[in-house]
This record gives sequence, structure tokens and C-alpha cells, in this order.
Amino acid sequence: MAFNLYCQIPFGKIHSHNPKIQALAKLIRRSANAVSLKLSNFSRLDPALNKRGIRGMSHGAKGEEEIWLQFSNNAEALAWESERLLAQVLGKRIEEVAEVETDDLPRSGVERDAVVRLRVNQSFFRKRILSAYNYRCCITGLNVQPLLVASHILPWAEDVPNRLNPRNGLCLNALHDRAFDRHLMWIEDGFIVRFSPKLIVAGNGVNWLISFEGKALKLPNNFTPDSTF
Repeated sequence: MAFNLYCQIPFGKIHSHNPKIQALAKLIRRSANAVSLKLSNFSRLDPALNKRGIRGMSHGAKGEEEIWLQFSNNAEALAWESERLLAQVLGKRIEEVAEVETDDLPRSGVERDAVVRLRVNQSFFRKRILSAYNYRCCITGLNVQPLLVASHILPWAEDVPNRLNPRNGLCLNALHDRAFDRHLMWIEDGFIVRFSPKLIVAGNGVNWLISFEGKALKLPNNFTPDSTF
């Protein structure tokens, strides 16, 4: 559950006064300082943070390493388990805790369970990506959450192992996400934004969309996108 929370809090906001950390501390009967330290210690395992010289305690608990490795090897299983445990402790349904839509779900059975599991993991990925980018589009800086998308670099359907890999995600506004998905926008070496000539010659209607041509992405402190993706 601590790792789950680590994935949902921007790195600079991990401290004992954070209400989310205080809430988890109360839930699992630990001090806010202890939970804050646990979350900070996950940072020592984050390669992107290590490159920037940001680390937790040099000697953290072995369990942190086991959780990090487990997530690296089977992200979907660990994301689901962390949400399930949180729901169990809260005495709520996992759909409620993960904040997923349920109105169009099958009533019961294997099909419903599969769809719920899929949506819970998608919600986990969204929270992880948006928090990493501090709830701002990495191209425009837009910070209106209903207009933000946790966009996959390698598509969800095509790369199963990296579905929940936070380094396979970008926080984009809905319009640039659509352009990226339709191959009308891409990111080249150096994390530079480029647009298709089809858009550039399209006319005034896309001026704002393509005004970010040649601009660099606003990268997060942790979970920076994998340049190979």
C-alpha cells in the first residue's frame, strides 16, 4: 500500500505533512514520519532519480527492493494487489477505491471481473503518470485534470510488459494525445516535439496545436520517459 501511494504523489510532495501520507499512516497504524520515510526510500531504487543524485536512505529495507522488483517483473499483478489490499483495509469495493466507471459493466461473473481488473490497472497507470508530471501536460503545461490523459508511448494493446511501466507514459492534454495516437505528432531525440506536415499546412484551425513545434517536453523528476520507447 505504501508503494501504491508512492506512485500517486509527486516526488517533491513526499513529507509527513501531506494529507495522503497522514491518511495512510492512520490506516495502517504507523506514524506519518515512518510512512513518509518508506515512500522516500523507494526513490533510492528509481534509476531516473539516482541519475539526478536524489536518493532515500542508503540502506533501506529489503522489502522495498522486493516490491520494486516485483512491480518491474509483473506490474499488473502488483498494481491490482495493492489496490485490493487498500480496498480490503478500507472496507470498500475495489471499483470505488480505484475510482473506475462501473455503469456499463456486466452484472457478474468472469467477464465482469476481467473488465474490473483492466480498469483498475488503467486507473493505477493514470494516477501514476499524472502525479509524476505534477498534473500538468508535458507539452503545454495545462493543469485541468479532466482534460489530461495518461498517454502510452508504446500502445497498451501492443506491448503487454510495459502497460503499467511509468516510463512508457506521457501526461498530455486530450488534443495532443489524439494527435500523438494518430501519428500526427511524435517526440524525437532530445524529447523535442514534432508535428506532421499534414497539420502544419492545415490552416489557422490548428495554430495552437502546432505552436509547440520544436519545443522540449517538460519532464518529470521521477519516472522520466524511456527514450528508447
